[in-house]
Amino acid sequence: MNQHKLMVANRSEIACRVFQAAFEMGIPTLAIFVKGDEDARHLTFADEIAEVKSYLDVDSILQVAKERGVTLIHPGYGFLSERSHFASAVIEAGIGFLGPLPETMEALGGKIAAKEIAEKLSIPTVPWARLDLAKSSDAELKAAAERVGFPLLIKAHAGGGGKGMRRVEGFSELKAQAESAAREALSAFGDGTLFFERYLQNPRHIEVQVFGDGKGNGVHLYERECSLQRRHQKVWEEAPAPHLPESIRRGLFESALKLVEHTRYRSAGTIEFLVEVLPDGSIKEFFFIEMNTRLQVEHPVTEAITGIDLVHEQIKLGTSFDSFRLPEVPAPRGHAIEVRVCSEDPSQDFIPCTGLIDHLIFPSGPGIRVDRGIEVGQKVGTQFDSLCAKLIVHAGSRELAVRKMQYVLRETVISGVGSNLAYLSAISINPSVVEGKVSTLFLDRKFKDFHPDVTPESIAMFEEFERSDAFRDSGASRPAPSESHARKTWNSADLWGGMKL
Repeated sequence: MNQHKLMVANRSEIACRVFQAAFEMGIPTLAIFVKGDEDARHLTFADEIAEVKSYLDVDSILQVAKERGVTLIHPGYGFLSERSHFASAVIEAGIGFLGPLPETMEALGGKIAAKEIAEKLSIPTVPWARLDLAKSSDAELKAAAERVGFPLLIKAHAGGGGKGMRRVEGFSELKAQAESAAREALSAFGDGTLFFERYLQNPRHIEVQVFGDGKGNGVHLYERECSLQRRHQKVWEEAPAPHLPESIRRGLFESALKLVEHTRYRSAGTIEFLVEVLPDGSIKEFFFIEMNTRLQVEHPVTEAITGIDLVHEQIKLGTSFDSFRLPEVPAPRGHAIEVRVCSEDPSQDFIPCTGLIDHLIFPSGPGIRVDRGIEVGQKVGTQFDSLCAKLIVHAGSRELAVRKMQYVLRETVISGVGSNLAYLSAISINPSVVEGKVSTLFLDRKFKDFHPDVTPESIAMFEEFERSDAFRDSGASRPAPSESHARKTWNSADLWGGMKL
């Protein structure tokens, strides 16, 4: 494959991840950067580097690609990764795009179009309706909302991450919330199109990793649990999903493959579903919500339980489309968990933190993986996404994986810039998280007012964990620190039971 040269049209940890795969496959690489990002870690992973005007500037990126003889472009995630016009421009320039075809991105990348395709394939969707502020009268908006049912969610047709999303309790607030959501969506994605969707009272977010060969064939690589979210942003992901009925699991896989085969999907993609947990704890049905036509941030947990390198597969498909054969997916092995370490302050409503990283410690050992985009001496600002690193663990069982994540969070140190490590540590020992019994509403309800200082609530949480079977089985023997000791050391690497007190 050395006749190729690969560019990643992205930065930070995902660029590092793709460059590692390309190096392993013997493919020369080119990294791009913008002014102010000259010390980014991903630049040290590539054979060549080049400056572009913006990570969103298609013309600048393609000009550099042509000048440097690039034959393959991986879009990563974020930025231009799901923009069909970028994929089209890459292909028109005679360069291989390591993602789905532009027409597939248009068909499945938009949430409304994807729902319509799902309905044609008899895949269940959450009750929904189009929202057209410019053309609909108040009476028409009210009628559409009532068909869906209150409470409901207003959601953006494009993008993700919770932008353009609003919960609405009744008609009196509908129009104002819709206008606000449209402005936010337009600013974030360049598209203010919205729709209504029924608000599920106790949902879990389950997604299925798929890979298609672009010829109508595809495989699924099992499911991931992504219910631990803060304001619709994923915080903790794991595979397989715990406590999921086998009948629901089979239905998810069958539905995912229907979409892949019907659309002749090419490359890696993720199909997202909601399941509603009933008051008795049972799950009776699932609903398709959308498809992400790219590699996901949480792809490492799927790689851990299958042993399949998804980026290798993307590159193999892009370099040998005619002869490419889908990977044989083995039975899942063990359990994997990923958390997202971000430069943000949980005690100040998660505002982004800035600073110069002066010290880093990431643990290592069997079943521990760290995908990071930061390095000692690197400046962290607010110009880009706050994601600094992903901590991934893999073990023979979910119970052991949770304990391993508690250990990894205890031993990780980031100095010079604030982070959400204390928040993640507290999550990792919460009894509901330890048991795997959470919903998408859990963090916003239980950790809404989280503060890394010692409080009666955090002490109670600590004591509850100390009484649990998970603590007794862990063999931990360190005594609980005093409140004065905890207040003095919470900023250090001294953690108890995986939680900074």
